[in-house]
Amino acid sequence: MLLKVLTGDLTFKSLTPPDLTCCTRAQLKEYFINSYDLNESLFTALKDDTVFYKCPDRLRLPLIFYYAHTAVVYVNKLVLAGLLKERINFEFEKIFETGVDEMSWDDTENFRMGGSYQWPSVEETVRYRHEVRQVILNIIDTTPLQLPITMESKWWAVLMGMEHERIHLETSSVLIRQLPVDMVRIPDGWTYAPVHSSNGPRENRMLRMGATDVTFGKPENFPSYGWDNEYGEVSCFVPSFEASEYLVTNGEFLEFVKDGGYMKQEYWSEEGWKWKTFRQAKHPMFWICGSGCKSGCGADLATYSHCRLPGNTMATDNGNHTPYKYRAMFDNLDMPLSWPVDVNYHEAKAFCHWKGSEYRLLSEAEHNAIRGKQTSTEAGTLCDLIFSGRKICNHNMAYGSSTPVNMYLPNDCGFYDVFGNVWQWTEDQFNGLCEHTHMLYDDFSSPCYDGKHNVILGGSWISTGDEASRFARYAFRRHFLQHAGFRIARTVHKADKIELSTRIVDTEVYILGSGVEESKLNLDKERVKPIIVPSTNIHYHFESLEKLKGILEQEFGFRKSFPVVIADLCKELVENNRLDKKSALWIGAGSGRGPLLLSDTFEEVLATDVVARFLDTAMDIQKGKDVSFTTDEGRAINATLDRNVKPDKVLFKQFTWIPNEVGISIFDMTVVTFLERTQQPKAWLLRLSEITRNNGLVVIASPSGNWGRERLEPTLTCKGLACVVSKVFQYEDTTGTENASVTVWKHA
Repeated sequence: MLLKVLTGDLTFKSLTPPDLTCCTRAQLKEYFINSYDLNESLFTALKDDTVFYKCPDRLRLPLIFYYAHTAVVYVNKLVLAGLLKERINFEFEKIFETGVDEMSWDDTENFRMGGSYQWPSVEETVRYRHEVRQVILNIIDTTPLQLPITMESKWWAVLMGMEHERIHLETSSVLIRQLPVDMVRIPDGWTYAPVHSSNGPRENRMLRMGATDVTFGKPENFPSYGWDNEYGEVSCFVPSFEASEYLVTNGEFLEFVKDGGYMKQEYWSEEGWKWKTFRQAKHPMFWICGSGCKSGCGADLATYSHCRLPGNTMATDNGNHTPYKYRAMFDNLDMPLSWPVDVNYHEAKAFCHWKGSEYRLLSEAEHNAIRGKQTSTEAGTLCDLIFSGRKICNHNMAYGSSTPVNMYLPNDCGFYDVFGNVWQWTEDQFNGLCEHTHMLYDDFSSPCYDGKHNVILGGSWISTGDEASRFARYAFRRHFLQHAGFRIARTVHKADKIELSTRIVDTEVYILGSGVEESKLNLDKERVKPIIVPSTNIHYHFESLEKLKGILEQEFGFRKSFPVVIADLCKELVENNRLDKKSALWIGAGSGRGPLLLSDTFEEVLATDVVARFLDTAMDIQKGKDVSFTTDEGRAINATLDRNVKPDKVLFKQFTWIPNEVGISIFDMTVVTFLERTQQPKAWLLRLSEITRNNGLVVIASPSGNWGRERLEPTLTCKGLACVVSKVFQYEDTTGTENASVTVWKHA
């Protein structure tokens, strides 16, 4: 067993999170150690070093990435928070920073998945994790502790690392569960649940819930760590509905499979059928048959199939028989018919349609309704089940698997497993409850507020910490594999068409290189009317054609437009300060005119923006294409390359933050021009000193004049930047001549 991957102790016992109003330094240290140990302990199941370089899912990286990633996130956040002054290993903090985007189920493999990429050795990576552990323990020992800990505290970065580590218990466990079974072994201390309870679950009855009002969301002052999407408050009316007493079991889902559910297109949404066809799915991923079904693994496991078992009939619990076995974490088990089925959203919806046209999944509000009466959040941690210490559901690693759906007692409303066992898919598309993000993790949730991610609630058997909280709400693309299942619901209101409490995002999201992808509504439009809401990611509101025309007019519609004036100023600063001309970074590239104008001065220009539609247009202009349109006022705008620019020297990239891949101390000049249209300006400001060379310059220009020296100084001076210029300048815009502010900062 790979005990050498442990930098601490082997454990599968999870502690309760700290109460941030009264926690001690010793409790914070204990919770950190437990988080770090839990994650490492999972990897002791890999039989040898070679398995670390296997890719269990073609949309994911090899397991070595996930082993190192959580330690890297600690370092990156602690650097931003100012708790860590020196990096530990920047090369590691670059390659292990960001995983593969799961935004599409049919994209090609990332080059880092295959054998062409040389990952660090297991030994090197273990040493790195050990060093990070010691650094964090020292930070916990020496950082002044002032209670309560809030999101404004530097300690928030430490807690963020702990909870991020626990999130990856789920990520890595799902991946390990997809590995060939002969590559893993059950670790010491891992315990599967009983296959069946003393009495099997009865028929899965539909229980009635009367119409009610619900309110959900986490208060900002709640005394536990939370992720951005949890904060805020939503109140809505929930019409009468029915929901299944139990989660849908393997036994119930087996009837759908036996009836040819995976072969009948009429049960599937258009998006779901495309996924099913692409994946050639015939049953849930963690079911095993003898037909050689496609596995979905990547790299050298691409041809592997779990479904190569001999024979066609396997015994199951209670003496039943089925042609399927069940893949638990590390073993192939007889099919546990009374455990909840693990499926993605598409499979859950197909089952609902098979049951009848009136069936659907719960809404997020309905899930909150079936929880019954909840203790007021004013009671603090006493209101949250993860703090109770009572084993009232299958979460917090009580077992190393799902449990029978009737093993734990029902709640006061009669529902079993409202929390724990498996996550529950809902009809709601993921969105923030407010526009809140955090400067240290500005892009954690908000990129997923795109109408293509659905909410999952309730946690699973391996959910710990914040994930096992009553406030936890996560989301994945609808094709995504997780320890997730569902319960069915149906509306009982007699009206022809009622407004459901389901929230659907209607903001168009533009995808770089492919345009706007329509978000399909998987609800019966003839019977129900969902609540339509805009995305709370403000960046997506700049992706419209109207906003593109606006930025093109601002940049190309005037002789002394904003980017022209800024580019001229930057060139003047280069000459006056005898600055090197190797590289420049322009953050807030817009439609590209500013960075293209700098191409005649610098050898390389990296131009970034968060808005994909802007960047697609910038790259068209870069290629020499004329972009023309007429404004509402009748003005003809022609966006074309300026004379003497050298477009081949400019690289356009979409970033939602400044990742480590851009490097450390790499730019002679860094230009920032878009603070007005970011959710967390401070998230961008915090890294400017780290990416700008010594004696290099940072130029921050604000077209509104709202970002002057006084507002910027508290953030930038503590990061080693000194203001050398602060002035107001004029540029031309749609309203005439405008005043803007510019500050220039030197990295000493």
